[in-house]
Amino acid sequence: MADGPTINTIAARAGVSIASVSRVLNGLPTRQETVRKVMAAADELGYVRNAVARSLKSRRTHQVAFAMADVGNPAYLAMLREIQPVLKAAGYRLVLHSTDAVAADEIDVLRSLGERYVDGLIMSPLRVTDAHLETLAAARAPVVIIGQVPDGTPVDNVRADSRTGVRLAIDHLHALGRRRIAMVNGPLDTVPGAARGAGYREALEAVGLPYDEGLVQIGDFYRPEGRRAVAELLARRPDVDALMCANDLIALGALDVLRDAGRRVPEDVAVAGMDDTDLAAASWPSLTSVSLGSAERGRVAAELLLERLNGGEREPRRVTVPPRLAVRASTAGEGHSGEGSGA
Repeated sequence: MADGPTINTIAARAGVSIASVSRVLNGLPTRQETVRKVMAAADELGYVRNAVARSLKSRRTHQVAFAMADVGNPAYLAMLREIQPVLKAAGYRLVLHSTDAVAADEIDVLRSLGERYVDGLIMSPLRVTDAHLETLAAARAPVVIIGQVPDGTPVDNVRADSRTGVRLAIDHLHALGRRRIAMVNGPLDTVPGAARGAGYREALEAVGLPYDEGLVQIGDFYRPEGRRAVAELLARRPDVDALMCANDLIALGALDVLRDAGRRVPEDVAVAGMDDTDLAAASWPSLTSVSLGSAERGRVAAELLLERLNGGEREPRRVTVPPRLAVRASTAGEGHSGEGSGA
């Protein structure tokens, strides 16, 4: 029987030294380009690594976890589509956790890092409590947070700019002549809910419109909740001429309610969402939405985590991904589809 591939044959195929192959296969710090070459050569040759033996020797699992609030939310799926290939190219498997935005579950995931079932964690919590911050400070493995944490938190952090994103949408709606612009938000005790609510107030002030509590409806970040919240809002304020929705799922629920009520979009009521998920362009009418760079935030988070895993000793980094507005039929009418302004 022919011998299987060895580190010698992998080195020859990859065009790197045997020592480099050994470092990659044992999870030691190595240039990313070298990692990609070695992993590609190993896959081509059918090399099967003994993961248990390697983990015992290097104290690495070559697994990374991604913890998100809702695995069905397209914004998290956009992150996932970028996180996985970045980690896979570096030889890491991805373990997924859907926490349902339950703080206790997220804190359990953070504490379980001490069990060394993964080498690092990317987490996107909706709420950041004192318990989160205490557990992050004591984390036993590198962590990157996608979302907002206070300055001084000892982890890398990739942020959206929701306030500016809301401002882009409100400016657009105001320029179209809308003057009774309602806000349908998620819970205000969440990071995105608080930021988007504050952005709405600031954006109204900037265009000279008064803040009216009667035009604000609080629900949750799901389509059924969007339907419920918008139905309640319209029953109270039928004079609304625009809806600023805190995410695309709420906005899709709004389209459902307006369609059932015989209200034309955008002629009677213009609708804007946030996240610019795949569902926005596919809806009818197509949905104007603010992109908060979900895919880019996922990619940057994965790259920051790899830097840590490869021995990067540096101060925690804060990266903010700027928003942009994608204008579609739900505000500008049929036949209009394209990107508007950015931050």
